[in-house]
Amino acid sequence: MTRPAGPSRLPAGGRVDRTRALRFTVDGIPLTGHPGDTLASALLASGRTEVGPSIYRDRPRGVLTADGTEPNALVQVLSGGPEPMVPATTLELHDGLQVATLSGVGWLSAAPDPTVHDKKHVHADVVVVGAGPAGIAAALAAGRSGARVLLVEQGRELGGSLLDGDERIDGRSAGEWIARAARDLVDAPEVRVLTRAAAVGLYDHGYLLVAERRERGQRLWHVRAKQVVLATGAHERPMVFADNDRPGTMLASAVRTYLKRYAVLPGRDAVVVTTSDSAYATAADLAAAGARVRAVVDTRPEPPQRLLDLADSLGAQVFTGSAVAGTTGDPRVTSARITGLDGAGTATEVECDLLAVCGGWDPAVQLFAQAGGSVRWDRLAAGFVPEQGPGLPTVVGAARGTYDLAGCLAQGLAAGAAAATASGFRVAAPPVPPVAGDRPVAAPRPVWLVPDGSGDPSDWDRHFVDLQRDATVADVWRAVGAGMRSVEHVKRYTTIGTGSDQGATSSVNSVGVLAEALGAESPGEVGTTTARPPHAPVSFALLAGRERGVLHDPVRTTPMHSWHVAHGAVFEDVGQWKRPRYYPRDGEDMAAAVHRECLAARTGVAVQDVSTLGRIEIVGPDAPEFLNRVYTNAFAKLPVGKARYGVMCTADGMVFDDGVSMRLAEDRYLMSTTTGGAATVLEWLEEWLQTEWPHLAVHCTSVTEQWAAVALVGPDSRAVLARLAPDLDVSNEAFGFLEFRETTLANGISARISRISFSGELAYEINVESWYGLALWEAVFEAGQDFGITPYGTETMHVLRAEKGFVIVGQDTDGTVTPLDLGMDWVVSRRKDFIGKRSFTRPDTARADRKQLVGLLPVDPGELLPEGAQLVEPDTPLEPPVPMLGHVTSSYRSAVLDRTFALALVRGGRDRIGEVLHAPVDGRTIPVEVTEPVFYDVEGARRDGRQPG
Repeated sequence: MTRPAGPSRLPAGGRVDRTRALRFTVDGIPLTGHPGDTLASALLASGRTEVGPSIYRDRPRGVLTADGTEPNALVQVLSGGPEPMVPATTLELHDGLQVATLSGVGWLSAAPDPTVHDKKHVHADVVVVGAGPAGIAAALAAGRSGARVLLVEQGRELGGSLLDGDERIDGRSAGEWIARAARDLVDAPEVRVLTRAAAVGLYDHGYLLVAERRERGQRLWHVRAKQVVLATGAHERPMVFADNDRPGTMLASAVRTYLKRYAVLPGRDAVVVTTSDSAYATAADLAAAGARVRAVVDTRPEPPQRLLDLADSLGAQVFTGSAVAGTTGDPRVTSARITGLDGAGTATEVECDLLAVCGGWDPAVQLFAQAGGSVRWDRLAAGFVPEQGPGLPTVVGAARGTYDLAGCLAQGLAAGAAAATASGFRVAAPPVPPVAGDRPVAAPRPVWLVPDGSGDPSDWDRHFVDLQRDATVADVWRAVGAGMRSVEHVKRYTTIGTGSDQGATSSVNSVGVLAEALGAESPGEVGTTTARPPHAPVSFALLAGRERGVLHDPVRTTPMHSWHVAHGAVFEDVGQWKRPRYYPRDGEDMAAAVHRECLAARTGVAVQDVSTLGRIEIVGPDAPEFLNRVYTNAFAKLPVGKARYGVMCTADGMVFDDGVSMRLAEDRYLMSTTTGGAATVLEWLEEWLQTEWPHLAVHCTSVTEQWAAVALVGPDSRAVLARLAPDLDVSNEAFGFLEFRETTLANGISARISRISFSGELAYEINVESWYGLALWEAVFEAGQDFGITPYGTETMHVLRAEKGFVIVGQDTDGTVTPLDLGMDWVVSRRKDFIGKRSFTRPDTARADRKQLVGLLPVDPGELLPEGAQLVEPDTPLEPPVPMLGHVTSSYRSAVLDRTFALALVRGGRDRIGEVLHAPVDGRTIPVEVTEPVFYDVEGARRDGRQPG
């Protein structure tokens, strides 16, 4: 056995491994600790009480707590993955740890973080949060049923407060009972136990986020639970008196934890001050560890006699009906000034180097509140307790204001059995085991303000309410003086509760102080602030998981990508996809390649990989009605086997997305979307189904990755398809426009083929399961080889569609354009309702001078307009401000037209057809004629493979 690491380490006891020493540094100073230590316990063991100055007032601060509610001891981790603002009370010690103490502000490292974080998605029937006595009991009861149970504990081991006590359960010591319970949980086949895991968020429908600390990195669990039991315990409150922030002032329960779990004695001469029973056990443990308990101060005039007898047996001077009014020391506390409450007695100065404080207990109801639960002030518990109700998580134990062990066990067993039963696994609650060492809890007496003789509370700028934010009683009084009455307003005015601890040690005290300032009878009249997730700080790195660096915005490729690379494609990014932009041959630039590809599509046959288009299956008996509501045109009566082009609008009537939807069955459609808009459209559909039309029986599923698709385009496309699909009649009479067929290709691949054209030419879209994508692509080339089949990219596709006046949503629209502005009146139903229809009745959407889609032909046919170029009246002075009429949305060189052309949004554009406008570019103006937006095959004959005219 090694020597104790540090002067304050007790020679025996604790739950640390004394056979091994761990080396670490704090602010460059080398220190040692043991496995099982936290950084805070190792610091205290080394005799170091001060952990850094306060954020605003530069006052010395020390360790206050022993858990994640710590407001003072925040450190910057320098080793491994650098991380700021980590509570020393939760940072487990490991060899080589390097940290720096903080003044409440951390910093982000510019060095790459090697730590890898993960995500995991799981379902559970019952989730129990907290593994103290109530939580363990709940998990045991639920686990007996065969239900899938997840027990979440933020500490490194189970037990909670039992780890610090001397109680006995079912004839065993608390430690033995915990060990046996742990074995039973591990042996249960459907029970999973997570330690070092904090539930940081509880959302609707039993959805939880759990941040698990692992040996290397963290894991964020996304948990969907049928039933949730909260056994989150309670947080001990500090007390508000003058200079209550000096190092050496600690929560009484934290002192007990350091003694029991870490064998660390935080001080040799102690004063214990309390508003309830619990701190007397701390006084007894301090005396047993060799400390001198100089005084026990109880705010209650008549505490239970057994507690007074206990204090007397420790040799402590007992002060009842009293409180600590102030401290002295530089920087560590050296004495406490004790004064009688209610004007009784005179002040007494007691020397001490440790002040163990218990201002009462606050049930940890933050997760309950996040789930929509409300709380009420309970006078007997002197805290805000949850209001249980249907549809809310069940709260048990100290989180419910129950502080006796027997009561915690009984509630836990009953809640676990009830949760399992509600999940479909009927089970009766086991009998409550007998307990020993547990005592009835007497009523506490909370004291929100302890006078120090310095006059009015508005001057009390050393009575700290929030240690992390350096906020005082004077700040609360100042807020009230400024007219603040709401606790939410005071929070923001004073910043109390806005630190990384989210007010865990300050929010209820601030409510109590505010109640005093307002003259309220109790904190219940003031209420509480809103609890929002995350309940505990979560790093952005954990939220991102592995989705950073090259995975932050993952590159998506189609099954044909290797062919495109091998044949020299130049790619562009569309959304997350790599799409071929053009396929240059030797000596070709983009213009030459696009010219050649366009001619192939217009005069022969060309092929494009369109696997990236978004595809969403819309399934359910109400699918026809749903599509009728989201599209501007009608889909409910679309026959099975046919397809229809549709446009979606936002609620204000502006074009949102477009695409072709096929009706696969009476209750099933396949919707296509733009490549870049697929995720947004799916989110849009889900939002309307969940928030506006939850009664519609419809499910939306993204199937983009399940399909590979090829667009076969051009006058010779029918002949190539006939070779590719010999069993399919591809004549115009048998296979009409906007129809689709299921067939088997010549190579044996099942395919769905539709007649869809985004070029105006005769065209087909061939869809196969994604793993056959490359085989399909190669088969198409083999079938079209003697036709000179040509691959084309997105740039050619843009030219082809613009020649026909087909818009691209997001390029020819900008969120301020209606279908009517685009000249697409034909796609807007006059007989049915749809999203955005009401907006078309507004005078603004009917203005004649709205920007409308038109074509532009530069007077010089070789002049290429820049996209985004503004348009003005001829002879308009170009000195700002220049009255703009509109702008160019698309501009290309056309091989088939043998000239340049453009599309534009122009104010009152349809009434300007035939006019000449000017586009100011690089200090000169380019004259352009306003035309109809369709430049090629106005009759639409080529869509069916016929020549115009």
